[in-house]
Amino acid sequence: MLDVVVLFFLLGLCARLCKSDLRLPEALYETLSIYLLLAIGLKGGVELSKQSLIVLLPQVAACLALGFAIPFALVPILRRLGLNAIDSAALAAHYGSVSVVTFAVATAYLQKRGVPVESHAALWVALMEAPGLVGGILLARLGQAGASQALRWKELAHDVFLGKSVLLLVGGLLIGAFMGEAGTAPIRNVFVDPFKGVLALFLLELGLVAGGRLAELRRFGARIVGFALLAPPVLALAGALVGKSLGLSLGGITVMATLAASASYIAAPTAMRIAVPQANAALSITAALGITFPFNIVVGIPLYHALASRLA
Repeated sequence: MLDVVVLFFLLGLCARLCKSDLRLPEALYETLSIYLLLAIGLKGGVELSKQSLIVLLPQVAACLALGFAIPFALVPILRRLGLNAIDSAALAAHYGSVSVVTFAVATAYLQKRGVPVESHAALWVALMEAPGLVGGILLARLGQAGASQALRWKELAHDVFLGKSVLLLVGGLLIGAFMGEAGTAPIRNVFVDPFKGVLALFLLELGLVAGGRLAELRRFGARIVGFALLAPPVLALAGALVGKSLGLSLGGITVMATLAASASYIAAPTAMRIAVPQANAALSITAALGITFPFNIVVGIPLYHALASRLA
C-alpha cells in the first residue's frame, strides 16, 4: 500500500503531464525545503544527545567512505555508456550525494509499518551529503587535466559545506543535540507533529517539477534512463551490506540502502555548477529528479525494505 505522501507526488506528476495550471509559489517551496531540513536535523540531534559519540564512530566512518566511493564506482560505467569524462563525473557526484526528501519518505514508510529505525539516522544524511560531491569533483578534475581554469576551491568548499542543505541539516543536528528533548519541547508542535503534512506539500511540488523533466528524456536516450533505473537498486545493495556490517536494525539497513540509492538534486547541481561548469546540468538533474527520485519513492523504498528483511 502506497504511503499518502507518495500519492501527493503522483498528483503533482499527473497535474504536470496533463498540463494543468497548478503551481506552488516559489517562496512557499523555499519555505517548505527549509522547514524539512531543519525538522530532520532537529529530530536527529535530539536523539543524538542520548547517544555515545564513541559508539557512533564506525557509522560516521562508514557513511563518509560509502558516499565518497560511489562516484568512483559509477564513472567507469557511465564512460562505457558513452558519456564524456566531465559529464560522467558530474552525474556520478549526484548519485554519490543523497536526497533528504527520499530519506524523509523512507522513514515515513517505515514508521507507518511500525518498523523502528535508529533514532540518530538523520546524522547519516548529514554525513553522506558532501563526500560524494568531493569525489565527483576530484574525478572531474582528473578528466579535464590540463584545463586552463583553476578550480575555485575556497568558493566550492563554502558552497558544499555551508550551502543551504548542509548548513540547515547540521545546524538542526547541533541545536537538537545541545538542547536535548526537554530543551526542544516548546517547538515540538511546530517541527515534529506537522512534519508529514509539510512533506506531502513538498512532494506535490516535486511531482510538478519531475513531470516537467520527463519531456527531456528523449534528449538523453535509453542508456541514461536505464542507468537512472538500474543504478539505485545496485547502490541500495551496497548500502544494505554496509548497514548489515555495522549491525544496524532492519529499519536502519533499509534507510542506509535508501540513502545509497538516492541521488541529490539540491546540493549537487549547485556544487557542480561551481566546480564543473562545463558539465551538462540538464542531464544530471533529469536523471536524478526526473527518473531516480520517482522510482525510489514509488518502487524503490519497498524494494529496499524487502532486501533489508532478507539481510536482517
